[in-house]
Amino acid sequence: MGAQLRVYRRRIRSTKSMAKITRAMELIAATRITKAQRAVEAAGPYAREITRAVSAVAGRVSDHPLLTAAENPTRAAILVVTSDKGLAGAYTANAIKEADSLAQLLKEQGKEVVTYMVGRKGVAFYKFRERPLAQAWENITERPAYADAQEIGGILMDRFIQDTAEGGVDEIHIVSTEFVSMLTQRAASHRVLPLEIEEVDAEELERQQGGPLPLYEFEPSPEEALDRLLPQYVTNRIYFALLESAASQQASRRAAMKAATDNAEELAKTLTRQANQARQAEITNEISEIVGGADALAAASAGSE
Repeated sequence: MGAQLRVYRRRIRSTKSMAKITRAMELIAATRITKAQRAVEAAGPYAREITRAVSAVAGRVSDHPLLTAAENPTRAAILVVTSDKGLAGAYTANAIKEADSLAQLLKEQGKEVVTYMVGRKGVAFYKFRERPLAQAWENITERPAYADAQEIGGILMDRFIQDTAEGGVDEIHIVSTEFVSMLTQRAASHRVLPLEIEEVDAEELERQQGGPLPLYEFEPSPEEALDRLLPQYVTNRIYFALLESAASQQASRRAAMKAATDNAEELAKTLTRQANQARQAEITNEISEIVGGADALAAASAGSE
């Protein structure tokens, strides 16, 4: 067996082994997507109801510091949700790109940007480029818990309530990946605080909500109810963003591993064809050498006679 043929066969074996690994990772990611989707669906009703409650109480409060935007905002916080593990395609890169676009927009508006990072990959990206991070959380993106969202939300709320002269922020933004479908995941940014209040027609709002709006009574006052609801609202928004990002991460990883498996299988087919061509060339060369040797022996025998 020639050296070239041995090289081809070694590469074929390694390529097929890699295809088995990526195929297994694809199946694992597909299984985890289902669990992540169930978690998002389970958190959906509470997220909708607390949003409706906050909207209702906000409509009764005329002036509240958490609802009123600062006249001259000087500092904004951005929470970026990335991944703790790789092999997820452009999942982390898209989130960081969206965060950079948002940060550039805020800087053009004259605001200082304070970045909070979730995910080891995003932390490594910022540290390698020596970008400042106010705080980072790792090892929570695969299976996010509500306690993690409470910790993050508490820190962000403290910075929002704090005076800007003492290091507080005027705005809180979240950059995460929305789970649109198994094939589509979209990095997006949303402003969490201060709340944006829009005047909408009652009939239009009922159609959007899928039914008549509930009637709320707030005790002891709408202001105190809002003080209690807003931290829970922010925590829930962060938790829902973490859950959607977890599902998007698994979907992106599944797509990346499927593409890697298909490429490995295609490469194995190409290497097999090249190995067959090399083997055929070796056989042809050996036959030529045998025929040439036989002709030489025949000519030598005829000359001796």
